[in-house]
Amino acid sequence: MRASDVLGRVILVTGKEEFLNARTVQTAREVVLAHDAQAEVADSLAADLSSATLGELTAPSLFSSTRFVVVRALEHLTEDAAPGLLDYAAAPVDDVALVLVHGGGAKGSGHLAKLRKLKTVTEHKSEEPKASEFPGFVTSEVRRHGASIDNDAARTLVDSVGQDLRSLAAAAHQLTNDFPGEKLTADKVARYFGGRAEAKSFVVADHAFSGRREQALEELRWALDNGTAAVLITSAFAGSARGLARYKGAPRGLREADLARDVGVPPWKLKTIRGQAQSWSESGLARAIRAVAQADADVKGASSDAAYALERLVLTVAALRD
Repeated sequence: MRASDVLGRVILVTGKEEFLNARTVQTAREVVLAHDAQAEVADSLAADLSSATLGELTAPSLFSSTRFVVVRALEHLTEDAAPGLLDYAAAPVDDVALVLVHGGGAKGSGHLAKLRKLKTVTEHKSEEPKASEFPGFVTSEVRRHGASIDNDAARTLVDSVGQDLRSLAAAAHQLTNDFPGEKLTADKVARYFGGRAEAKSFVVADHAFSGRREQALEELRWALDNGTAAVLITSAFAGSARGLARYKGAPRGLREADLARDVGVPPWKLKTIRGQAQSWSESGLARAIRAVAQADADVKGASSDAAYALERLVLTVAALRD
């Protein structure tokens, strides 16, 4: 992505995969700031947008004529604000990069259809990867950090960390830092996550969602003592909650392979999820998802004690099972 690809244009980011959406926004931002380090950066929710506020966001400031503007949750754009946004998108300002983020789904699809017809709009779709595509994602992440990884190692990392893209990206980054200049092999991946293979972030989550409180706390403390990043653990909990929610909402009678694809997990993971799902109600799962979101915010800075936040998450999730 170059400055000419974003300045004077509108970048439309669509899809349910939040990590890929965020990456596209971040890449566009970095491109603009590399072009003009003094560029003004603005961020707004579509629900708060009006013709007046859009004009303020895209107008040059006293300090720089270059602006980078993100409008998130485009699906909540109001009918009053839509005409002004569409008019601007048809004739964007040369020194302004406008990024519109739509989280997927049918809501707001009429606005998307109109935006897609404009020559000044470039769409970046963030599709949720298929199970077979996760090793390829790991390979590309490792390459981003100037390293390489063989196919067996990429598959081992997916099996170890799970299918949450944010967790995989963080794990790939950590591995390239721990083995600088070396090709990553399955042995290196196993060594990094090794010792006791079960003491990984996704196993902590599995114990908690299965109600095994003591085992979850034991594995959590071992993982933290051995340098596992707190964000990997909250990502694993988020992945487990998402898998349970998708499993409970999936049509019955599907073949194992089709069900695994709908849930977004490898087929071997279905046995664990099926066992867990019997003990989770929809209300309990909703409360668990809120607890995961709070813990994720805590380990990213909202709390001064990440270990305490994670222990509280384990206890909360284990207690919410029916």
